[in-house]
Amino acid sequence: MKVSGFTIARNVVRADYPLEEAIRSIEPLCHEIIVAVGKSDDNTREFVQSLNIDKLIIIETVWDDSLREGGKVLADETNKALKACSADSDWLFYIQADECIHENDYEKIVNAMTENLEDKNVEGLLFKYRHFYGSYDYLGDSRRWYNNEIRIIRNNSNIKSWKDAQGFRNLDNTKLKVVNTNAYIYHYGWVKHPKEQQIKQLQFHKLWHNDDYVAANIATSEEFDYSMVDSLHQFKDEHPKIMVNRIQRMNWSFDIDPTKKNFGLKNRFLYWFEKVFNIRIGEYKNYILIKR
Repeated sequence: MKVSGFTIARNVVRADYPLEEAIRSIEPLCHEIIVAVGKSDDNTREFVQSLNIDKLIIIETVWDDSLREGGKVLADETNKALKACSADSDWLFYIQADECIHENDYEKIVNAMTENLEDKNVEGLLFKYRHFYGSYDYLGDSRRWYNNEIRIIRNNSNIKSWKDAQGFRNLDNTKLKVVNTNAYIYHYGWVKHPKEQQIKQLQFHKLWHNDDYVAANIATSEEFDYSMVDSLHQFKDEHPKIMVNRIQRMNWSFDIDPTKKNFGLKNRFLYWFEKVFNIRIGEYKNYILIKR
């Protein structure tokens, strides 16, 4: 069984993305890792090259900044990396520049790939999510955070990155049929120094909107305001080992009372219902789950 990893990168140094940790977290499971490095305003290309990972293959790309609506450029770039994966790979493992896999989940992931290798009805593998916010001690737990997403797909030319590259679909836009790995993606996209988080916000919205919209609607302060959040709860488990050094270098403070919620009446009820019954009413699912 051969596995290719793939990801995209552009201006990741300036915004302090944990790209190295993301790549190294999937390295033990992959035979090669494709990194589509877009032309950047920082030394992203040099940084990726400096990782000295034998399995790593860099392809250089130029982002089409006209594809702003809905973050289409992210899917466009992801598809470039996807197409560069070896034709003889069985599975393709997608990791974003702010995501990591926990080493405790390696066995679950390998088992899921192995057990479903010959079942062509299975087009992808689903992961649960832990979304960190503000610091490495808190998780977002409201409806604004998605619970699951596809991160491993079968090596099939009929599969493409979907919309803003959060997930995948078939070329005819039908949803992929997937099974659950019961493994987690650790998402650190909202854990940075407030200055770097503000830089990331500006970069991100420029991938979605034109310059006039960004200028009129995105705050121009030097630091991101982490206090504008609806609901968090404290994380008491262990992070992936690959993240330990980064966590130890944390050089900002974030303190919040997770018992305080910032909800309207409707969302307060929906939050309560989900926590009590483990059911998210009206949850959007970009996949068809095959129950085993």
